[in-house]
Amino acid sequence: MLEQAFSAVYTKFKLHFYQKVFARFETRDATLTTVESFCMEGIMAMGEPTIAEFSRMMQISTPNAAYKINSLVQKGYVEKLQSHTDRREYHLRPTQKYVEYFSISYAYLHTVIERVKERFPTEDVEKLESMLTVISQELMPELDILNSNKDKENKEPPRGI
Repeated sequence: MLEQAFSAVYTKFKLHFYQKVFARFETRDATLTTVESFCMEGIMAMGEPTIAEFSRMMQISTPNAAYKINSLVQKGYVEKLQSHTDRREYHLRPTQKYVEYFSISYAYLHTVIERVKERFPTEDVEKLESMLTVISQELMPELDILNSNKDKENKEPPRGI
């Protein structure tokens, strides 16, 4: 029962995102391919990864990742920021153009969270937050790179080139 409920929520978030993405294709407002959209979602989720970190997370070759990233840079959706500690390394940051273009999934998330806060008692919302934090930080070790990138952000801010 829990698995079905979680799957239903996850599926609805995905479907809402897909609706908005495809609506942009209808109005010819979309300049990203579907694969590029997924790449951008990954970069956003990872919090300024390097190309090597991105390729490892997506389980694609580094040259393939570099090719995809260069296309996103040319289209103005990603910028490369030089590392302070290793000047050969660059971090990937979504540009404001991307944030404005694809803020749709986050706007819907905010709407749903506000509805949750209105519908449930504060202690239930706090318990849900606690449970989701444990799920993210402890029960999904295959995606630990996301947590390590968040830690790295606090220690070594990349700078623009």
